[in-house]
Amino acid sequence: MDTSYKPPFKKFVKKQSRAFQLKIEDEAEGVIKNPDIGEAKKGDLTGFKVHKFKFQRQEYLIAYKTESNTIIFYMIGTHENFYRELKQYLREV
Repeated sequence: MDTSYKPPFKKFVKKQSRAFQLKIEDEAEGVIKNPDIGEAKKGDLTGFKVHKFKFQRQEYLIAYKTESNTIIFYMIGTHENFYRELKQYLREV
């Protein structure tokens, strides 16, 4: 299965510590192996799935979409304003 990473995802990962980058890589591989792991969204975000995981007692969300044989990772971040920022990014693109 092919993977693609949008700029907000890449930008977030680049700023993080090496340990957290490795954790994100592990979580992304888990999503690639099993794309149904995330929770399907409704309404404005129909078609998106969000996978949640914890790192150092903080919960993070990964928003991704599956299109044909490709997984597109859109955004990663904490829950605070996550969906608002995702919708804003989608409007800009």
